[in-house]
Amino acid sequence: MELKTVSIENPEELNFILGHSHFIKTVEDIHEAIVCTVPRAQFGLAFCEASGDCLVRYGGTDDALIELAKKNALALSAGHTFIVFMKDMFPVNVLNTIKNVPEVARIHCATANPVQVILAETDQGRGIMGVIDGYASKGVETEEDIQKRKGFLRMIGYKL
Repeated sequence: MELKTVSIENPEELNFILGHSHFIKTVEDIHEAIVCTVPRAQFGLAFCEASGDCLVRYGGTDDALIELAKKNALALSAGHTFIVFMKDMFPVNVLNTIKNVPEVARIHCATANPVQVILAETDQGRGIMGVIDGYASKGVETEEDIQKRKGFLRMIGYKL
């Protein structure tokens, strides 16, 4: 077994969700889940098929985001992994809906941070061992930091 690190390519620091599923209908089901939850959603989705033809399957509503998802999925080439890149929405808008798609088995991360994916590779294939989402903590927030956090959440409309 060999351990590898693959960095998610995300030049625009877009939000994305990286997860694991178990069935070829993942692309269609996640696509439907997103558009039923966020009307006019802009996203790209790719899924690594882990049996049969072993192709990267894809869908979405935005060609550039679809291409980004396909490129990252192929770089990972790990089991039944899926990745969804989104624009003008946040993972929190669709995360629970995606978790409730029957074939979704796990969410590895939902973020806009730089992400490194730790893969194990054997003669059979690749699997995700874990992810490094962003950077290590630098300290504990101060009262000023708390006020900035609360102000930010209200400014973007996630708290009243």
